[in-house]
Formats: sequence, structure tokens, C-alpha cells
Amino acid sequence: MRTQVVIIGGGPSGLLLSQLLDVHGIDSIVLERKTKDYVLGRIRAGVLEQGLVRLMEQAGVADRLHAEGYRHDGTLIAYGDDTFRVDFSAHTDNSVIIYGQTEVTRDLYAAREAAGGKIIFEVEDVVIHGADTDAAHVTYTLGGDDHRIDADFIAGCDGFHGVSRQSIPLSVRREYEKLYPFGWLGVLSETPPVSHELIYASSARGFALCSMRNDKLSRYYIQCSLSDKPEDWTDAAFWEELKRRIPQDYAERLITGPSIEKSIAPLRSFVTEPMRWGRLFLCGDAAHIVPPTGAKGLNTAASDVHYLFEGLRQYYEANTSDGIDSYSHKALARVWKAERFSWWFSSLLHRYPDQSEFDLKMQQAEIDFLRTNPAAQKAMAENYVGLPY
Repeated sequence: MRTQVVIIGGGPSGLLLSQLLDVHGIDSIVLERKTKDYVLGRIRAGVLEQGLVRLMEQAGVADRLHAEGYRHDGTLIAYGDDTFRVDFSAHTDNSVIIYGQTEVTRDLYAAREAAGGKIIFEVEDVVIHGADTDAAHVTYTLGGDDHRIDADFIAGCDGFHGVSRQSIPLSVRREYEKLYPFGWLGVLSETPPVSHELIYASSARGFALCSMRNDKLSRYYIQCSLSDKPEDWTDAAFWEELKRRIPQDYAERLITGPSIEKSIAPLRSFVTEPMRWGRLFLCGDAAHIVPPTGAKGLNTAASDVHYLFEGLRQYYEANTSDGIDSYSHKALARVWKAERFSWWFSSLLHRYPDQSEFDLKMQQAEIDFLRTNPAAQKAMAENYVGLPY
């Protein structure tokens, strides 16, 4: 087969890139190693920046998002039993949309299928060849048979463990990483959210987050040990611990119920440079990981898609390579700002094993500064709703 762009990874970033390219008549093929049901079964965050919302509009897949998504104009931050609100709309004239990543992926699959887009599932042994030459191609096996796709460009949207980043020689790429000494235990429950806006809570027992998917589906998290396993936590133990970490008035009104999904995610900050090698471009988790505290994972992947799509569109429509040549520089400039915000927000709210009394006082002072200083709230709001592309 031959295509203009072969996209490795059938998650939201790969599908969004494929759909945007299709709107402009640029051909692509998406390769996904799992099944469609598996991809749609992954539980991920659902806080969407306006930049991602505009990309969904541009791709023609935003109708359900606007009909079913929830606009949030601010968020609550709690320290012990003290709570204050950061007003996004007042500080930025902007907001975020609560709409699950699974639903974003579902909408993109529907659009690609309606357009007759080529998505190949359950591919194995994917290998990238000649990315630094004019003969770039990808080989893979499907059902035991060997296949090859020749392409002008390759987009690596295959996540942290995918083949794309590993295809860039170590002599070319440099990786930066910070591992955090805790994880997040997350529970999904068919219960109404305790608050109509997210609550980020810092307590002596550790961090907690009260989030939501809709008015009947809630997502809650608590900071936990890296040695913990989901089965170590009964539903009753989780709810009891969550109540201890959020302000009492919210704990008293919290509606609990059976968990329909329970998982533990370790936290890391990770960036690889560059994000381009020849005709191979990295997008999303293939190039960078952020701790989930700032809700930047999917949103930063979307900004990558924006820069790459614009570069490819200019290449095919205006016969200029300026956009793809500047892709890595532009994407990384925004990535590092998102990494900074996620690192800062994580440091602000979590308890660290080696935290001294001085460190704790500094954390308390930082939270109090954010509570009382409009400029600090404006800076946080600007980062949370999403920096411009």
C-alpha cells in the first residue's frame, strides 16, 4: 500500500490527525495494535482545553461534545477544611469542557468510519524503515501475513511504549524524566459528583481529586503508595479515605456506590527531544508524559496534532516545508510549559515522603499565596484552560 501519511496509533491523537488531514483531502492510514473495543475501554481524563475543542470543530466532530459536554468556568482548591475557587472565566474569558476522552475517541472513530478512513486493527511487529531517507515505509504483520506501507511521512501517535520513539537513534534523541514517589488510585462510580466543579484537595493524609464525567458518573482519585495494588483497596476503604482528605462539608454530602473501574497510575514527567527525525514525527505520549494533576496529557497531544497538521497541510497545499521543519521546535516550546505547570501543580498539592517541616511550610505558603493573590490565580487559570497554540 501507499499513502501520504501513515499514522501509528489509533488513539485520540492519531484519529484526530487522520480526520483533520481527511478534511483537507490528505490521505492517511492508521495502524492500531489493539482492537477498537480495547481502545474505547481505556478510562482516561476528560478535561478539554478550548484548543482541543476548536480542533474537534475543525475536524467536524464536535456536535456531541457541545451537546453533552459540561462547561467549567473554575475549579475549587482545598487545603484541609479551607476551600477557595479559581475563576477561569473571570481571569481568562475562557473555560474548559468536561467530556470524557473515551467519548472523544468514540466520536473520532465514527467520523473516520463514516468517511471511509483506513484503520487497521490488531497489527503486530510494526517496524519503521528509512525515516531519515526519501523512502520511508512501515512494515507490520496482520494475522501472520507481512504487509508494507510506503508513505511521504510517518506520524508516531503510539504512546510511551510504542515503536515510534524507539525508532529514533539514541545518538539523536535525548530524554528527560522525573519519577514521582507516589501514584493515583482512581475509582469510577455511577454516582452524582460531589461538586459541580472539580475539587483539588491537599490534606495531611495526601492529595485527593473529585472529578466527574457527567451528572451521573463520577471519577475520584487519592494519592497512594507506588507499592499499592487496586485489589488492596476495597470500595469501602477508598470512600473512607477520600472523605478524610476532602473538606468536611463535601465529605458529608458525598454519595458513594460500587466502583465500576478501579486502577492505580504512577506519576511521571517525561520529554524526549527532538520530536522529529527525518520523515518521522512524534505526537502525544510517544514524545512526552505529564502527571495528571494539571489535565494536560490529551490536551498537549492535541497541540502536537495542531502543529503537525498545519505543517502537513502547508506542505501539500502550499508546497512549503516551513511548517514541518519548525514542528519539533514549536511543539516542544509548548510541551515544556505544560510540563512546568503539571510539575508545579503536583508539587503544590501532594505530600512527599521526604517532605521536611520547612518544605511543608513552603507548600502552605504557596497555597495561601494562590488563595489571596489575583495575579497568581490568573497565571494558574491561563495554564489550566490552555496556553495558545
